[in-house]
Amino acid sequence: MTLKALALNATLKRGTAPSSTDAMVETLRTAFAAHEVEIVETIRLANFDILPGVTSDEGEGDDWPAIRRKVIEADILIFGTPIWMGQLSSIAKRVLERFDAFLDETDEQGRMPSYSKVAVAAIVGNEDGAHAVSANLFQALNDVGFTIPAVAACYWVGEAMGSTDYQDLRTPRTMVEKTAKMVASNAAHLADLLKRAPYPG
Repeated sequence: MTLKALALNATLKRGTAPSSTDAMVETLRTAFAAHEVEIVETIRLANFDILPGVTSDEGEGDDWPAIRRKVIEADILIFGTPIWMGQLSSIAKRVLERFDAFLDETDEQGRMPSYSKVAVAAIVGNEDGAHAVSANLFQALNDVGFTIPAVAACYWVGEAMGSTDYQDLRTPRTMVEKTAKMVASNAAHLADLLKRAPYPG
């Protein structure tokens, strides 16, 4: 069964400037391809006007409804974020706030739009914090209905106060690539199971 993944990149960089978060998503793309999972699109959220709020449509000028539709159409959500001040990026937090609308958008069986969809993380940063970021991210995503597989976070953190980014690495990313394979394998397996047998509600 063909599975589709959508990547959200919550980098603070607008435009098409190189992003380490994109580089981490690309690491996962290679790993997912081995399981016939296609990342259909990577959306750089900073290029869109995602209005503040907790509904699925905050009115005129809000770009979130179109992004939300793509999230719902995918089987797997790859949530990419850099670490800033030891935390998720501000853009990532805004997206999580918009997902809060799912709590009031249940079907007849009480299932949110995100039910039976799998979510994993792609995290990069030059400071400690990947565990704290993934803990906050996964708790929020699980609260609004996403399913988190075993080994769901692929991350890299550099030396504290350092200047090297993930995208700048020239040495083999052995451990990251090993983790990416586990993330992709587990997520693909779980997404396939849930697509064949969705939660009953």
